[in-house]
Amino acid sequence: MKKVQKFLFINFALVFFIFLSCSNESKVVKVGILHSQSGTMEMSERPLIQADLLAIEEINNAGGVLGKKIVPIVEDGASDPDTFAVKAKKLLTEDKVACIFGCWTSASRKAVKIVVEEEFGLLWYPLQYEGMESSPNIMYLGATPNQQIVPAVEYCVKNFGKNAYLIGSDYVFPQTANKIIKAQLKSLGANVVQETYKTLGCTNCLPAIEEIKAMKPDFVLSTLNGSTNIKFFQLLHESGLDPKEIPIMSFSISEAEVEAIGPENMAGHYLSWNYFSSMDTPENLDFIRRYRKKYGDEKMVGAPLEAAYSSVFMWKQAVESAESFDVEAVRIACKNMEIKIPEGLVTMDGNNQHTYKKIRLGKIKADGMIEQVWESETYVRPDPYLSVYAWARGL
Repeated sequence: MKKVQKFLFINFALVFFIFLSCSNESKVVKVGILHSQSGTMEMSERPLIQADLLAIEEINNAGGVLGKKIVPIVEDGASDPDTFAVKAKKLLTEDKVACIFGCWTSASRKAVKIVVEEEFGLLWYPLQYEGMESSPNIMYLGATPNQQIVPAVEYCVKNFGKNAYLIGSDYVFPQTANKIIKAQLKSLGANVVQETYKTLGCTNCLPAIEEIKAMKPDFVLSTLNGSTNIKFFQLLHESGLDPKEIPIMSFSISEAEVEAIGPENMAGHYLSWNYFSSMDTPENLDFIRRYRKKYGDEKMVGAPLEAAYSSVFMWKQAVESAESFDVEAVRIACKNMEIKIPEGLVTMDGNNQHTYKKIRLGKIKADGMIEQVWESETYVRPDPYLSVYAWARGL
């Protein structure tokens, strides 16, 4: 009799545990956060993890999504595209996440693109990039070339001169961006005096700096990424190069990277983005206050961080509109969706899953903040294939 009672008790406990687990499972929705926590891209990507987690915390505190609490599963892409692909596969097939928020470099995005298309997952990508791409399984929150690169090049030629030096990291974004830049410069009657690439994580930047000083271009267009920027701008500052004589326009550095590089090394140079933390709006000031309250009063906020934070709220709005976590339902709900985020009111293009954006160019000040020097009059339609520019045909 005792054996039977013991058997019944064990089985009851097992059934109750399974019921409890299923009950708890029904109250949560899992999402993946896939950014580099190690390697050369850690400097740039770790703040994006913090932004994602802040957004998730705020949403959970407000009741979650469709009555479910969001459970983030954070994975380290380790600044390596192959690792990003492996981790994305794990998140979708083992962890069964509803979507992934992640990637920085185009190399990592392209590696994850293959996975999300095969597994029909959904990646929310927060970075500006080189364009020439549109995937049904990616929501592109950053700028396309016509929303960042093209206006910056026009500004440099108009204000600095016609001789450009191009320097970038040796992977897909800088290489493709420079093809675009060279075609545009040619159409403007401007010249490329030199084109140089450095491997990701490279610290041997002195030869390029000596070349810049010797060639004396009117300006430098930089697509350097990751920790290479620290060494490049430190050595540049030590070399005595005056940004008034040879200004640098960077496409992959935001306020967060300026903080890591050192404002004293970057003051006087330029950035091209869609958001600056210096924007004086109630929504932006409140966002910065909440971010700094959680992570530290001195933390700098930049465009990729703001886009990462906003992407979680955009996913939430799409899920609630679709009344489903299903990828296809969420995709459909995103078409022409409008949402107010710290950078302003943005609209998701219903055709290519990129967003309409204001374009902002800024000059770095001694305190690391950005003085805005130019802004587009309207929100600019995303054109990832540069279809409206005659000079871009064939790219």
